[in-house]
Amino acid sequence: MQNSTIGNFVKLESAGGIVLVIATVLALIVANSPLAGMRELLLAMPLEMRIGELEIAKPLLLWINDGLMAIFFLHVGLELKREFLEGELNEPAKIVMPAMAAIGGIVVPSGIYAMMNWNDPSAIGGWAIPAATDIAFALGVLGLLGKRVPLSLKIFLLSLAILDDIGAILIIAFFYSGSLSTTAFVVAGIAIAMLFGCNRMKVMNSSVYLFIGFILWWAVLKSGVHATLAGVVLAFFIPMRDPKNPEYSPAKELEHNLHHTVAFIILPIFAFANAGLPLMGLTLEQTLHPVPLGIMAGLLLGKPIGVFLFSWVSAKIGICELPKGVTWGQIFGASILCGIGFTMSLFIGSLAFEQGDIIYDFDERLGILIGSVLAAIGGYLVLNKVLPKMAADEPEQDKQH
Repeated sequence: MQNSTIGNFVKLESAGGIVLVIATVLALIVANSPLAGMRELLLAMPLEMRIGELEIAKPLLLWINDGLMAIFFLHVGLELKREFLEGELNEPAKIVMPAMAAIGGIVVPSGIYAMMNWNDPSAIGGWAIPAATDIAFALGVLGLLGKRVPLSLKIFLLSLAILDDIGAILIIAFFYSGSLSTTAFVVAGIAIAMLFGCNRMKVMNSSVYLFIGFILWWAVLKSGVHATLAGVVLAFFIPMRDPKNPEYSPAKELEHNLHHTVAFIILPIFAFANAGLPLMGLTLEQTLHPVPLGIMAGLLLGKPIGVFLFSWVSAKIGICELPKGVTWGQIFGASILCGIGFTMSLFIGSLAFEQGDIIYDFDERLGILIGSVLAAIGGYLVLNKVLPKMAADEPEQDKQH
């Protein structure tokens, strides 16, 4: 009975979001308790990996953000590859509206934050923080509405979030990389060439790719480009199909094997490590500082305005159509859910201010937490109002009873 209950919980769409909420609440409780000092010491604990003369020495927090999150981005890369080759993004007509929505959801919130922090050279570096969407939380909230949510609305939100991830990956690559190391780049290039060779030779053993991927991660970490991007690059070389056995897919198998680890271990650990915020003595003045206020405005206003406006305009000018069975009210509700930045926003925030003033570490987390919580509540309330009262796929005559 217990195993059945656990199995049913894991299958819930909202399970990943629920675990993230628990990890976040736990982080906030610990950060505002006598255990706060122990938590900080734990995250600052130095860990070292050495192979001959090669070494990586970082505190635990950076192992989580640079190491575990590389596995998360590997999973994201595998998901992107599957969707573009076989999924909802495999035809241009299916991509246009979520792509336009994703562009609006990046441009508008980033612009709002930038306008509010334009005169602060340190704070302006956080412009991309409200540009991200946390798909686990967004789908988690959507899952709370059950079968009332049309399948096409779920597909729209999932496609939008996937394209949003591509935008976040490009932003990290181009705007949040450090000084570059030529030697490390050469090693990374060799690793990529090996991955390409394995792919061309039809190597189907995922372990081979993962071993080379570890070398790639190490080189990228030392190169100055953010290490998590190695996970995305690795995903693109893992074969989608085995020509000798069409029913077997190394990429799909690895994605499936990573799913529970990412959803129920890696992301909750990341949330616990990064979401802890000491709230004792928090003042209104701190909340209204341009950094948290810019993030909140970007998530709560910029995201829904950008996503909805770009979707509506693209449909009105005739380059795409509203998904079948979905209303503009439902698109607006989903666009509010896109303001749940959380995991990706925290991650970009850790990159944006790691070289800057330490005070912004508090400010960005405050803005992300408040903005994401309010976006989750607002999105749920709007969708609860505009969605049909009965299951979306029920016959019309059943809905009348």
